[in-house]
Formats: sequence, structure tokens, C-alpha cells
Amino acid sequence: MKAQAIGRVLLGSAVVGAGVLHLTTQRQEFRAQVPDWFPLDEDLTVIGSGVVEIALGGAFVALPRHRRTIGALLAAFFVAIFPGNIAQYVEGTDAFGLDTDRARLVRLFFQPVLVLVALWGGGWLGRRSQEEREEEREDVPS
Repeated sequence: MKAQAIGRVLLGSAVVGAGVLHLTTQRQEFRAQVPDWFPLDEDLTVIGSGVVEIALGGAFVALPRHRRTIGALLAAFFVAIFPGNIAQYVEGTDAFGLDTDRARLVRLFFQPVLVLVALWGGGWLGRRSQEEREEEREDVPS
């Protein structure tokens, strides 16, 4: 298995795990991360984002032929939820052991890494093999 495929499976599995935690044992922690200014109910936001994470993460693992589309959607999702991470830092909200401004600030630097891994695992970054290019041509309806 190539490094990109391993990265895709690892990221997809981690995202599914996070999605499951949104809906179960860590629901309260995730609610604490919803910004005060966000217009939807905290619990609805956590449930919705958990369902999206399970769907995107599962698809990233289970549908390798669609990895480019799913990788791009996953990267966009990580960008979309980034304001919540910024709000956690700005508002000084404790969650997931991030109980200092320094810890919350350091966490902000990991979100761009997730975006890059989603794009890389989806085949948007790095060199694509001839086999991958041919596979993509086969996927396009004539």
C-alpha cells in the first residue's frame, strides 16, 4: 500500500472516530467548542458535524476511486470548522484538555496540517502515478 493510501485510510479512520465521539462520550466537550456567535444550537451543530465526519471519513476509506472529490470535501470541512477552533482560543474555552491559551494556540497550527493531509491523501498534492491518471480517465463518463 502506498503512503498516500495509508495516509488516506488513517485520516479517514480518525475522522470517523471523531465523528462517533461527537455523537457519544465526548459530545459535551465538542459542544464547548461551538462559538458563542454561531447561529445554530450547540447540540445540533455537534450532531451535524459528527454525522458529516462519519460520512466523509468513511467515504475517504471505502471509496478510493473518489478520493479526489472526498479529499477536497474533507479539506473544505476542516476549513469550515476552523473558526470554531479560533473561537475556542479567543474565548478561552476549556475542552479536550486545552486549558491554557498556549495549548489552544498550538492546536490552531494542526488544522492546516489536516487540510494538507486531506488534499494529499485525495491525490491533490504530490506526484500522481500513470496508473492514477488512467484510473481517473476511466472514471470520467464519455
